[in-house]
This record gives sequence, C-alpha cells and structure tokens, in this order.
Amino acid sequence: MVDLTQTVVDQAQQTAEALTTTANAVAHRCADRLEELVPLVAQVIQHMTRRVLQGEQVPAPEQIVSLFEPHTAILCKGKPGKPVEFGRMRWLDEVEGGIITRSQILTGNPDEAAQVVPSVDAHSECFGHPPELVAGDRGLQSAANERNLAQRKVAQIVLPKPGKKSAKRLAYERQDWFIAGHNWRAGIEGRISGRKRRHKLNRCRYHGDAGMHRWVGFGLLAHDLRTIARATA
Repeated sequence: MVDLTQTVVDQAQQTAEALTTTANAVAHRCADRLEELVPLVAQVIQHMTRRVLQGEQVPAPEQIVSLFEPHTAILCKGKPGKPVEFGRMRWLDEVEGGIITRSQILTGNPDEAAQVVPSVDAHSECFGHPPELVAGDRGLQSAANERNLAQRKVAQIVLPKPGKKSAKRLAYERQDWFIAGHNWRAGIEGRISGRKRRHKLNRCRYHGDAGMHRWVGFGLLAHDLRTIARATA
C-alpha cells in the first residue's frame, strides 16, 4: 500500500508540473489542488510507515485524519462509548439569558481548563467588569483557575472539584449559591443540544478552516437573534 501510494504521489507531482506549463486556467487550478494534496499524502505515507511498519507512536497533532479537511483534529474527551472523536472543539461563552458573547474554534485537542481565564478576561473587556458568577464542569476546575478568578474579582466560582473531596470542599460546594450555579451550568447541555439541532452546529457543511468559522458564526448569530426575539416578543 505504501509503495502504491508513493507511485500515485510521484505521478501526481509529474502531472502538476505538466499542467503548470499550459495556458489553461482550469489546468492551473488542478495543478494548485494537486500541490496542496501531494504534501498531505506524503505526510500520511510517513506516518503510516512510522506507526504500522516501525511500531512508533505518532503524536495526534502530527497525524492527518482527512485529506480534504486537514484541519480536522483527533479529540479524546473521555466520553462513554466515544473514546475518540474527529472534528474541532468549539468553546462558547454564554451569559445570563442564553446569549453567546464569544466563540472560539480551538486547535487540536487542547486542555479545556486553560480556556477559563481567557473567557473571563474577554467578558471583562466586553462588559467593563468581571462576571459575578463563573460556572463550568469538572474538567475546568483547578486550584490555579480558582485562584486566578478570585484575583479577577469573580464573586461566585462554581467549578466542581473531581475525585475525592475534603470536608471543607464538600461544605463549599453545598452552599446554596454553588448549587444554583451548578444547576444553571447543567442546563447548558440542553441548550447546546438545541443549537446543534436547530442551527445545524453538529456538522459543518462548509469547507476549510475559514468555512468552519463562518458556519459556526452564522449558527451562533441565528441563535442569539432568536434568543433576543423570544425575550422581547
């Protein structure tokens, strides 16, 4: 398979060179497309050789999982029944009322906890003050995050701690305001599901990294307009 694919790559390179010598605009577009694909296929050959033939562990960020959408990442989020997914991770900042104020399409399989402080800083820049409450799931909790949010004058930090908890931590998470914030956070899952169904954010129909940003942006704009319309009707 490696030898056959390498032969195809060599032929594609020769074809691209021949197409560039013509004056035909369609031929030039084909040559440009071949020049985009050839390095990707060569990278796939290299990874296959390292992983299958040499038994080497190839890091996920180096792997190409789609020739047509090379920005696709390998996502390992630890979901039951879905140990590995393919796509892009979308980070959303939602404020009270269900309005999305900020969206980020992250690169690779990043640490979600690292996104908390930038979100709070973006909120402060947008509204002129930090949020009164920050809520997230267990994957966002860390001592550093809680310390940084406290330094930024966030009054209520609702980040449940995973694993075994001390008596002091249990008492902290059993406070009424913490439980209310956690319940609000739990409702986000349903709202995310609604955005996927209603605004087609479960699958991008555009191509390329820029196309994905446009698709998500249009979907979130439609969501915010609908939310504002429902609140003012």
